[in-house]
Amino acid sequence: MDSQSPNGSIIFSTVGRTNYGFDIFSLKSPLSFLNSPITEHRLTDGASVNFNGQFIDEDQTLVFVSERSGAPRIYLRQHPSGIELIPTSINSLFLDCPILRNNRLYYISAHQHSEKKFTSSSALYCTNIEGDNEVTRLTPEGSVDYSPSISKSGHMIAVASYGNRRWPTDEFHDLSTDIVVFPVSKPDMRTIVCRHGGWPTWSGDSTIYFHRQADDGWWSIFKVDLPDDLSNLVDESNGSIRITPPGVHCFTPAAAVASDRSKSSIIAVATRRPGKSYRHIEIFDVESQKFFPVTELINPTIHHYNPFFSPESTFLGYHRYRGESCSGETTIPYLDPVISPENGLKMLRLNGFFPASSPSGEFIAFNPGFTGLEIVKSDGSKKWTLIKDRTSFCNSWSPAEPGVIFTSIGPIFESVKTTVQIARVSFSSLNLNDDEIPVDIKVLTGEETGNNAFPSCSPDGKHIVFRSGRSGHKNLYIIDAVNGEMEGGEIRQLTNGAWIDTMPNWSPDGKLIAFSSNMHNPDDINCFSIYVVHPDGSGLRRIYVAGPEGSEEVDKERLNHVCFSKDSEWLLFTGNLSGVTAEPVSLPNQFQPYGDLYVVKLDGSGLRRLTCNGYENGTPAWHSSTMPMETTTGETERNVLVGEKLKGEFDDVLWMKC
Repeated sequence: MDSQSPNGSIIFSTVGRTNYGFDIFSLKSPLSFLNSPITEHRLTDGASVNFNGQFIDEDQTLVFVSERSGAPRIYLRQHPSGIELIPTSINSLFLDCPILRNNRLYYISAHQHSEKKFTSSSALYCTNIEGDNEVTRLTPEGSVDYSPSISKSGHMIAVASYGNRRWPTDEFHDLSTDIVVFPVSKPDMRTIVCRHGGWPTWSGDSTIYFHRQADDGWWSIFKVDLPDDLSNLVDESNGSIRITPPGVHCFTPAAAVASDRSKSSIIAVATRRPGKSYRHIEIFDVESQKFFPVTELINPTIHHYNPFFSPESTFLGYHRYRGESCSGETTIPYLDPVISPENGLKMLRLNGFFPASSPSGEFIAFNPGFTGLEIVKSDGSKKWTLIKDRTSFCNSWSPAEPGVIFTSIGPIFESVKTTVQIARVSFSSLNLNDDEIPVDIKVLTGEETGNNAFPSCSPDGKHIVFRSGRSGHKNLYIIDAVNGEMEGGEIRQLTNGAWIDTMPNWSPDGKLIAFSSNMHNPDDINCFSIYVVHPDGSGLRRIYVAGPEGSEEVDKERLNHVCFSKDSEWLLFTGNLSGVTAEPVSLPNQFQPYGDLYVVKLDGSGLRRLTCNGYENGTPAWHSSTMPMETTTGETERNVLVGEKLKGEFDDVLWMKC
């Protein structure tokens, strides 16, 4: 095995992603819908997740993002010829917000990773799709752009830009981006037309609508009118006008085009209204200050995202969960291959949390949610239930016993004194012909010992390291894996201090235990770093990932879910090192939309980023053997996988209070 590059297979989870089932839909003549019935048409084909589209013409030719190939790619839907991939001549794990004008494809990509920590790699690019497919970066080197929009004449571009500022690490609800415009032909002539704004949309060539959270807490739409000569711009901070009233959240605007192609007073917005749980598309008339509901009239209990108009405003598009009435994929695979940036790594997204593989590598244990414990074959073809109606969270399959899984049972996110117990779950592999397998659950920790969670088994199967709140602080302990403390087995404290040590993982060679901790700054309960210690308590040290010891960057780390590679030379973890990839308000709820997977060597060198998207990726595990599943260069072999019924059950952003 090449120790200079990570090898093997990785299983991980993504918050909500497996339930999306998005397709792009359209409505005809949305500006006159009050005078005719609303008829909704699906434009995409029900394969994987399809979102963030833009119309090219009034025939509903559509450019959009789809994850059908194992990562976000840009596709063209042209009736009746179907759907085809648009080549961009770049190898990127993240493509978003496509716009196709005059055979030039504009899009956001994160393929040029920033060398600075806590800096997003999202930037605007352009590919000439007829010709040599030359790729041009329109965002200056070192700067960050999101959410592009092209003016109606096609001469100007607007973006939500961080410029060259660093991401402040705690900002992922309302990004402090600025509205920046520049000529298509001269991308270096950038002008900040308004401070603090996102998701710009042009009305004509001199007015831009955008969203931001107003001082009163309501997400609202603002507009800024531009002079003919941008050098005459007087006030780039206060020249914007709020156009939607308080009392309703409005975001991701799309401006309609007037019949004479002048400025229009009609915009489509996504809204969240007080007392309602679903995001809907509404029409807002800027002049009359009136809202007109659209999608709530036809799909009242489905979220709708990111509206867009056709060039002449004949059609209004958006994406939503496709629902049971539409054809297409109706099953969520238990395991779904995704594209890996490392040739030696295979990666699979799990429909569940906290995976742990069996010693042989044939099975994977996981929690389907906060309740239950299940196992699935590593090829994704069969699933069994071990625990059904009982809280179970975080798993470790004994490396020495194929029929033993350790888990924690109880409300682990409660206080340190709340009873949560480490349990040994035993079963017989002879019962794998049944869907539900009889198990023996043996509790290893005492009833009054507080919050015990995140077990990890030693490679010889004799001991468990776990986090416990029994002392009043969350530190690490080691316990007998067979008898526990209930039957006189050994238990000893591994770490000790008035801070939080959590999510430990025992190395396969038995020499080290890695864990997350805020011991370097106990007053900050959000920023965790990676530590390692020998099982006897000696050799405690911090692994500096974001920067050298003493640097400003290292105290911004939020590094969790750490685990060892099979050769014990690499650490896999979830972190915040690369900033935010897309505007979070344009997505369903992600608790940490900066949450990506990384690997690093034990000395802090060789950092590699493994995922790059707008989701929260977490609870990763290194599989004990090479996975049999493959991701092809074309469409993923999704039809061979079995899974659960696609229900479209996910939350809109929870931090938006109504």
